[in-house]
Amino acid sequence: MDSSSAPFMYLALTLLSSFLTLTAANLYQDFDITWGDGRGKMLNNGDLLSLSLDKASGSGFQSKNEFLFGKIDMQLKLVPGNSAGTVTAYYLSSKGSAWDEIDYEFLGNLSGDPYILHTNVFSQGKGNREQQFYLWFDPTADFHTYSILWNPQRIIFSVDGTPIREFKNSESIGVAFPKNQPMRIYSSLWNADDWATRGGLVKTDWSQAPFTASYRNFKADACIWSSGASSCTSSSSTNSNSWLSQELDTANQDRLKWVQKNYMIYNYCTDAKRFPQGLPPECNTS
Repeated sequence: MDSSSAPFMYLALTLLSSFLTLTAANLYQDFDITWGDGRGKMLNNGDLLSLSLDKASGSGFQSKNEFLFGKIDMQLKLVPGNSAGTVTAYYLSSKGSAWDEIDYEFLGNLSGDPYILHTNVFSQGKGNREQQFYLWFDPTADFHTYSILWNPQRIIFSVDGTPIREFKNSESIGVAFPKNQPMRIYSSLWNADDWATRGGLVKTDWSQAPFTASYRNFKADACIWSSGASSCTSSSSTNSNSWLSQELDTANQDRLKWVQKNYMIYNYCTDAKRFPQGLPPECNTS
């Protein structure tokens, strides 16, 4: 390399270095800690985010971007030990009185008892579509990937790549489906000991505080909504956006059935007592 090219090489290395720094600090790029008075923290140059809860307050964050459809992954490690009374919520939500929402909520429990993974889907402000699961691993021992696939045809909840729930678009039989309102990603860690653990019978043990949940490796293949328009256009529906029409293949349908047979502990679609006038219409579809 001659001396005349040295400045250009230096500039290229500087630009590369700054790019690598930016890409590594993706949680800084993608999220704002919105409440908690310092209880939410960005760590390791933005590679890790933690939320904590004590008797005074919980904490939370939200995405900088809004999305209208996407395939969204986040790795979480949940509050260890006696987490009874705590809820770690991770969800997509729009604003307004007729909001849409796609929920993961992790309900804490006494040491040695399993977490309950609570899922729900709201459309036009209407929820009451809860399904709850135990997990086939300890979600406090390590990070696991919790994913939401949201496209115009369906919503699929997956854990470490295994689908646990599918909510299909049933507009043809009069069921509203989230497809017109952009949503942000939110997460919070908060005290819900009035209902979270055994219906509120087990209260939060504040001697165990602070309670902490951790997040890393966020990834979103998604349509970003900005200034009233989507970053996805009809011409962009190529292989890079194959998730926009993705559905469960036969192998994943079998995995979904396995989870629901062995780990589902509540399904609104089988709760006839709750719906004396008849189960919701989407429950009668295959």
